[in-house]
Amino acid sequence: MPEQRKIRQKGATMRLGDYPCEVRLGTLAIAAYGKRLIHERHRHRYEVNNDYRKNLETSGLVISGVNKELNLVEMIELREHPWFVGVQFHPELKSRIIGAHPLFRDFIHAAITYKYHARPGNKS
Repeated sequence: MPEQRKIRQKGATMRLGDYPCEVRLGTLAIAAYGKRLIHERHRHRYEVNNDYRKNLETSGLVISGVNKELNLVEMIELREHPWFVGVQFHPELKSRIIGAHPLFRDFIHAAITYKYHARPGNKS
């Protein structure tokens, strides 16, 4: 991140904890979560470079979730893919054996659907 370029000791520059994310309508993310505002847990120091956002979107990347307060990309999708969702946070930190995280649940559902219904040559 630009504001961290001069920092040599990176121990305290990690983004930790719960952060808000606004989910974009018409995306796989909104279908999974069923709501516009979510909160997810982070433990990283990586970000999407905002200088490239327009180029990425023009090339087919869908920015499906953002932290408006910090102007950070939180979720991305690929428009021409059956189910591709990439996130900056850790959904496994909120997933439980009796309550799978919405993104894991919908990923498994998409994989099953693709296996039995969407593959080329499938006659079912």
